[in-house]
Amino acid sequence: MATSSSSSVVSGIPLPQKRWDSSTSRARRGLVRVSIPVPAASLPLTRFHLPQTSISAAARWQGDVRTRNTFGLEFKNQTNNSFRKEKKKCNAPKAWKWNSSASNLHHFRKWTPCCSSLSHNCHRKTTPFPLAGTFFRDKSHFPLSTHTLNTATSGNHICAPRATVGPDEPHAASTTWPDGVLEKQDFDSLYPQLQELEGFLSTELPSNAKLHRGQLKNGLRYLILPNKVPLNRFEAHMEVHVGSIDEEDDEQGIAHMIEHVAFLGSKKREKLLGTGARSNAYTDFHHTVFHIHSPTSTKDTGEDLLPLVLDALNELLQHLHSENKLSKRFPIGLEEQIKKWDADKIRKFHERWYFPANATLYIVGDIDNISKTIYQIEAVFEQSGLENETAPPPTSSAFGAMANFLVPKLSAGFAGNLSHETSSNAADQSKIIKKERHAVRPPVKHNWSLPGHNTDMKPPQIFQHELLQNFSINMFCKIPVNKVRTFGDLRNVLMKRIFLSALHFRINTRYKSSNPPFTSVELDHSDSGREGCTVTTLTVTAEPKNWQHAIKVAVQEVRRLKEFGVTKGELTRYMDALLKDSEQLAAMIDNVSSVDNLDFIMESDALGHTVMDQRQGHECLMAVAGTVTLDEVNSIGAEVLEFISDFGKSTAPLPAAIVACVPKKVHVDGIGETEFKITPSEITAAMKSGLEEPIEAEPELEVPKELISPMQLQELKMQRRPSFIPLSPEINVTKVHDKGTGITQRRLSNGIPVNYKISKNETRGGVMRLIVGGGRAAENPDSKGAVVVGVRTLSEGGRVGNFSREQVELFCVNHLINCSLESTEEFISMEFRFTLRDNGMHAAFQLLHMVLEHSVWLDDAFDRARQLYLSYYRSIPKSLERSTAHKLMLAMMNGDERFVEPTPKSLQNLSLKSVKDAVMNQFVGDNMEVSIVGDFSEEEIESCILDYLGTVSASRDSDREHEFSLVSFRPSPSDLQFQQVFLKDTDERACAYIAGPAPNRWGFTVDGKDLLESVVDIPFANDAQPHSEEGKDVQKDLQRKLRGHPLFFGITMGLLAEVINSRLFTTVRDSLGLTYDVSFELNLFDRLKLGWYVISVTSTPSKVHKAVDACKNVLRGLHSNRIAPRELERAKRTLLMRHEAEIKSNVYWLGLLAHLQASSVSRKDISCIKELTFLYEAASIEDIYLAYDQLKVDEDSLYSCIGIAGAHAGEDTIASVEEEESNEEFQGVIPVGRGLSTMTRPTT
Repeated sequence: MATSSSSSVVSGIPLPQKRWDSSTSRARRGLVRVSIPVPAASLPLTRFHLPQTSISAAARWQGDVRTRNTFGLEFKNQTNNSFRKEKKKCNAPKAWKWNSSASNLHHFRKWTPCCSSLSHNCHRKTTPFPLAGTFFRDKSHFPLSTHTLNTATSGNHICAPRATVGPDEPHAASTTWPDGVLEKQDFDSLYPQLQELEGFLSTELPSNAKLHRGQLKNGLRYLILPNKVPLNRFEAHMEVHVGSIDEEDDEQGIAHMIEHVAFLGSKKREKLLGTGARSNAYTDFHHTVFHIHSPTSTKDTGEDLLPLVLDALNELLQHLHSENKLSKRFPIGLEEQIKKWDADKIRKFHERWYFPANATLYIVGDIDNISKTIYQIEAVFEQSGLENETAPPPTSSAFGAMANFLVPKLSAGFAGNLSHETSSNAADQSKIIKKERHAVRPPVKHNWSLPGHNTDMKPPQIFQHELLQNFSINMFCKIPVNKVRTFGDLRNVLMKRIFLSALHFRINTRYKSSNPPFTSVELDHSDSGREGCTVTTLTVTAEPKNWQHAIKVAVQEVRRLKEFGVTKGELTRYMDALLKDSEQLAAMIDNVSSVDNLDFIMESDALGHTVMDQRQGHECLMAVAGTVTLDEVNSIGAEVLEFISDFGKSTAPLPAAIVACVPKKVHVDGIGETEFKITPSEITAAMKSGLEEPIEAEPELEVPKELISPMQLQELKMQRRPSFIPLSPEINVTKVHDKGTGITQRRLSNGIPVNYKISKNETRGGVMRLIVGGGRAAENPDSKGAVVVGVRTLSEGGRVGNFSREQVELFCVNHLINCSLESTEEFISMEFRFTLRDNGMHAAFQLLHMVLEHSVWLDDAFDRARQLYLSYYRSIPKSLERSTAHKLMLAMMNGDERFVEPTPKSLQNLSLKSVKDAVMNQFVGDNMEVSIVGDFSEEEIESCILDYLGTVSASRDSDREHEFSLVSFRPSPSDLQFQQVFLKDTDERACAYIAGPAPNRWGFTVDGKDLLESVVDIPFANDAQPHSEEGKDVQKDLQRKLRGHPLFFGITMGLLAEVINSRLFTTVRDSLGLTYDVSFELNLFDRLKLGWYVISVTSTPSKVHKAVDACKNVLRGLHSNRIAPRELERAKRTLLMRHEAEIKSNVYWLGLLAHLQASSVSRKDISCIKELTFLYEAASIEDIYLAYDQLKVDEDSLYSCIGIAGAHAGEDTIASVEEEESNEEFQGVIPVGRGLSTMTRPTT
């Protein structure tokens, strides 16, 4: 239930800013998560992430539109707030494999660590608890305590908390505790003077001392946590303890409907509009949550906003809203069913559950005065629920209209059970309310996967659908939540994480170097407050032809780990990784965002876990680490896997469910589409074959301490003699430092330019990005797809020099490095996240050096990369959004395959040599740029730059830019400017995309114009100036400076996008009710001399055409309906607040630094960073119109494509379809118009 929609474009940031959400890593080969109650960090460095490959133009503006693949339901969608099924998607090609992390850098909604994660909600949403992956290289001890445990219990020796290296592991580095960044802690409070281990382990964990809890007289619970990130903002969430589980048989969907009715109709919430506050809501099984993100005070008057926010949330507990715009809302369900609910039924449900004693208020943010905050809570909420007054019941017709537009789809047959009760008298209502408010919530009965608990073995369930592309199977185990409240509880979680991390790495290392039978194997072990249980899920995804072998391998590896356990080396490695990452988290305690802290607190509260802060979490992990033994790790870990490893045995717990999601038809080379057949007995047989296969214990793996030895480095330095040279012939200085931004610019003798910034924002952490000019735009007609497949090949191979893929991956883990590689239309980029502890920055630079100098290109990696793109291409017609978006993209870009996914014909023409050349020919000195931001010293960073970047082979190719084939839009007018796609599906839905040309960020257009030269001479309009002559002169000077600035179009286009987004949302969605979601986005290139805009629409088949027309009217109506000053001010405030919030992020600074010395982006200079705030503030309405007039919105320039899915989609349409190659590939999709067929590129 998003209340606003705005562009994600922030001018001055050359590379698109990633939103690290759950879609970031859908196609990992191995994934392990384990819940643990420790809060998130703002920038965790985590393990085992396989991040995005190239994100195409089409893919970037279609949202999460991957092929449906695996079973998995999620009912919380904070973007659209649609209470609907969301399939968990896998199968999209993944990118660089040398990642030890899955950081969710922005919202932390997904977490896949070295040894697991903190599950934050049901299986898709997790809160990160990154744990370290570094071998400790020095011999110093962490100052743990004045006491050490040295007692024996049951024959077990308890040593000081440190991991040890076994005598049979000469390759392992030292694992003694390093000097920490934390002050010396007195653990006397954590270690009572106990003589037995059990006494210590039964001790309760400490709770967060800054977390204030309380309860009002009316029963409302509240929790307050002061948090300074971001400054001057706070989060206020009202959690009402009611969800779908509380609905009666004839109320299915009513909890979610009331969420909409209660919040969207709130007049008090509307008072927050224009203050910079954002609001949203969601419903799950047990909770309905309303959340507001707000500044602490208004910008103009300084008025405290907390009372207004609390008043808006309090209104939810009072009464429903009837006479408002809700009656015009877009429908989310089957109108003919939902409209049968009358006002009385909806009101009674609200009164039954919406009262203070059934709610919890959470406030986290920049709060200095706790007493004042509590007083404000009491002033607003104290009388709620104690009054005898009841709000006048809304009319039945009003609620009937709301029901038409605000509830989810319900199952067939539901309508007949809906009642038409009418309102009873006030006295009777009061009695009912009193009785229902105190009723016990409906119990949830679980079939636990415990030995002897459930003896009814259910056969595997098969879900078969024509839009599924790959095979996937999920094996579920469900057990009660084990509340983490004592040191013993935390110790058990730690041991599970160690154990399951071994499984992840074994699957990766054993099969990644060959052609594995699976696409991904994921093991998730997480607590779910949403579902009230702990769920272990083994998910295997594979090509349909390999499904039996994939199941066999997955079961075999689970069984191997259960039978033989982890090795001493694995225990040492993962224990060190967990504790080192924990230390990094603790050091970043003051950088955790309010929303991450709040999400963690809410989930921990729901699960009954003790809430600790990051430092407490680290101290407690350190305290229990020394009590962990190899035998115990293997024992407790084996219990987690028994439902798979002992499948079929009478003593084993039965899986809660086994669900296979499979396609109805599959593509067979040489034959085409054939029916896919599978039976439950075949699935069971495949599982049993994995149990019967002979297995051997896991051998130890040698892990390199460094990729470049000191001797090798010295030889390189002597051969290449690295040095810093003048930045340019015009500037005879070797170092430029800007005091205002803290940015330093350097250039190496091999031609590589380097930018760096010393930042204390993230303690002892750093990020580095290599940007290489070219990207897919450098592909020539004979090698279409070569760059994107080449980047994928490099990722799949994962080898450098003489080191195997396995060694490189473990090197990353041991040094806490996360590395990702991706390609876009105009760049290839590599990004590293690292810690500065234990030479972590040196390790990251070593890896970058080895990639540039000693990458290994393998035939089998190339085959896998090509197969992944081939499979992904064939899956496109099974996604409505991707089909629609890509059809439009091909039409607008005149069929240029560089902006879409390569076709099977193009893929077949590629070779290992062609893809290698396409990628590595771009890696030349003056075509590369490296930027680094982190908590390092000048001496440290410049030493790494000289040693590892300066010793890269010198090469130059200044003419490369001129070798590119020209990029152009399709000549207009064209008969492809309006197209449609129809997709047969059981769910009726519709989407649309509207797009048109725009200039690039620096004012260059596709027809060769330099717009920046022309805007300088345009006279200023008097109506935009202040009244006084002096004020006019000042304003003209500001505008003159803005119009002469190279970032003029980047700034004004960003503000324009905010204005258009706001108008689309309020007009097309709110006023006309034609769409549930609508957004406007700009794609402004930096190197390519073009850009485009896209409007994305989500609607219904009956309304989508009207929605498209309405969007066009809004887009073209900015001259007839002039931009108001308040609209521009709101846009400025939105972008500036976003900038101020992000400026503390190292990754954000990487975006600002990008292209600072790139010859292909000549207009980017330091002023584009240091004057960003001024440029936004100086922009006038007249300036915005100068940008708007450069968007091509006329009928001859605008392209649109509508996609409609449904059981009868396209049956009434008679289309003339041009026969093309793609028509043979995309059976089942009915394109209308003569455009090429439907495609998009991978978005993993």
